[in-house]
Amino acid sequence: MKFPKPQTLESIAALLGVDYVGPSDFPVLGMNEIHVVEEGDIVFVDHPKYYDKALQSKATIILINKQVDCPEGKALLISDDPFRDFNKLTLHFKPFQSSSASISESAQIGKGTVIQPNVFVGNHVRIGENCLIHSNVSIYDHCIIGNNVTIHAGTVLGADAFYYKNRPEGFDKLISGGRVVIEDNVDIGASCTIDRGVTGDTTIKEGAKLDNQIQIGHDTVIGKKCLIASHTGIAGCTILEDEVTLWGQVGVISGITIGKKAVVLAQSGVGRSLEGGKTYFGSPAEEAREKMKQMAYIKQVPYLMEKFKKKT
Repeated sequence: MKFPKPQTLESIAALLGVDYVGPSDFPVLGMNEIHVVEEGDIVFVDHPKYYDKALQSKATIILINKQVDCPEGKALLISDDPFRDFNKLTLHFKPFQSSSASISESAQIGKGTVIQPNVFVGNHVRIGENCLIHSNVSIYDHCIIGNNVTIHAGTVLGADAFYYKNRPEGFDKLISGGRVVIEDNVDIGASCTIDRGVTGDTTIKEGAKLDNQIQIGHDTVIGKKCLIASHTGIAGCTILEDEVTLWGQVGVISGITIGKKAVVLAQSGVGRSLEGGKTYFGSPAEEAREKMKQMAYIKQVPYLMEKFKKKT
């Protein structure tokens, strides 16, 4: 997430009420999570296990809960609670804006696009040309939809990320300030839910086709011409490369990559990254032929046990 205009290290430190390490005029251009940070971004870290990863990332400003040696060319913001202060920045630079109309006056809707009754279109949404948005679809603020997109009834674009910190007093929510981006020629079925990124984008690329009742988590990227069947759930920060097929009731863990043209058969559970160009099945998902062999071997166990008993 980029700020509306460049900030300085000193101004951000003053906003948060924290100390800093680095030049007061050190440029601060935005904020992002570790997997999408760029030069000029703030990233937060609050556990020693991840200090090195944050300090060596592309981020040039590290919001951290301990004063450490600052890498050359970077700056630190020293906070007693980086999670809280990261939320403070999101709320400051991208505050919630209530709507007063079903279709916001700030929304941009392209030529030839049809919006059916009872659709909600939030603030600063952009919808391209020749789209069809069916009834009871909710499109939250800042979503971007390309041309020739069809979205069926009851689908929600842009709900908050499922991202919490477990504190003694309860779960503390990481505020979402990202977007959902739908590229051209995408079809989305009924009652799908596509969560926005925490600071970046959840992206559905050109030509992807989604069936009904699919959940896609925050910051996930669905590649071009992917095909996803109903009741599939994809956790956050996952990458599906181009032309991946996920059949019904597939579950995908967060933070992995499924390679180009991979096929995952129905009711499989994907708990690790998968190579492209292969077919997978089972939970945990493995190459389908190998998994079928394993199942065949298991069926032989009663026969082998009986045979062993007779010998003994």
